[in-house]
Amino acid sequence: MSQTQIPYVFMRGGTSRGPYFHRADLPENKSDLANVLINVIGAGHALNIDGIGGGNPVTTKVAILSKSSDAWAEIDYLFAQVSVEERSVDFKPTCGNILSGVAAAAIEMGLYTAQKGQTKIKIRSVNTEARISSVIMTDGKNVIYDGDTEIDGVPGTASPVTLNFKDVAGSSTGTFLPTGYAKDEIDGISVTCMDVAMPMVIARADSFGLTGYETSEALDSNKVFFKRMEALRLKAGLLMGMGNVQMSVTPKFGLIAPAINGGTVATRYFMPWSTHPTMAVTGSQCIASCILTPGSIAQDMIKVPKNGPLTVTLEHPMGSMDVIIDYSIKDGKFYHSSAGIIRSCRKLAKGNVFVPADVWRKGT
Repeated sequence: MSQTQIPYVFMRGGTSRGPYFHRADLPENKSDLANVLINVIGAGHALNIDGIGGGNPVTTKVAILSKSSDAWAEIDYLFAQVSVEERSVDFKPTCGNILSGVAAAAIEMGLYTAQKGQTKIKIRSVNTEARISSVIMTDGKNVIYDGDTEIDGVPGTASPVTLNFKDVAGSSTGTFLPTGYAKDEIDGISVTCMDVAMPMVIARADSFGLTGYETSEALDSNKVFFKRMEALRLKAGLLMGMGNVQMSVTPKFGLIAPAINGGTVATRYFMPWSTHPTMAVTGSQCIASCILTPGSIAQDMIKVPKNGPLTVTLEHPMGSMDVIIDYSIKDGKFYHSSAGIIRSCRKLAKGNVFVPADVWRKGT
């Protein structure tokens, strides 16, 4: 069987991992591109046995990079969420964890030149048009991957990656509160539908008879909860102007509960058909903003200053994540300025990945 080889860098970005590609090395046509990514990952099998996926949504993610034509940005980042057991790809959402590896991958691919000490790269998220500044440690030629930064959900330490997100309020739907309200009631449950970096539906855990401290495994086995959650998510998608979201991973779903380990609030994040083992970078910004917004379902959980920046600590199943939100509140209305977060990344492999030639031949 003849095969087509495609250059790639395989990286861990935050608490996710996957292949990073140069856009020029992949098909231009979206349908052909999706088919190639399905075969790269091995989608359609629980173990992704015929590809390089890891059998979990956090390990079936793909980043596609190119030099940007945007007046502000230097690198364009197109994200693809490849399914585990379905042969499908969703290009609608973005991923902040995979974003953590974009600056390093851009240097590895020769798309950007490393500076001495640190390198700052301006990135445009093609999926959502969000603008992000990423700062990584470099020695003037190469990316420095070793360091003292720890993030919950990843063993050991690594070099820090600083991400500063701008223009993320309403990045997918065009509106900070897509339904027009800080609180809605769907199927008898109060929710906040919000769009900050990622459109989300957020509810209190006790509204579903949960504590909010359950493990990811316990939640994944709770089929009754997932059925109720999905029904609610589909209705919320319509209210948010997103249409029929039955086949889309957005809007994502989140649960909040009072903090128990010294954080600001306890959280559980859904992808949406399984529980995230930690917390998504994009989702963290949305949940943190929800906690600070007057009139939301989280309004009485903390005392909110009228002006930021403020660090919000989100407790998740494997630890916690800090999100720095810069904002202001005027006349009871929340104005989002930016969000900052520190992650890490590591290069795992570099070379070529292969797909059957009958899936795609370069130049055809």
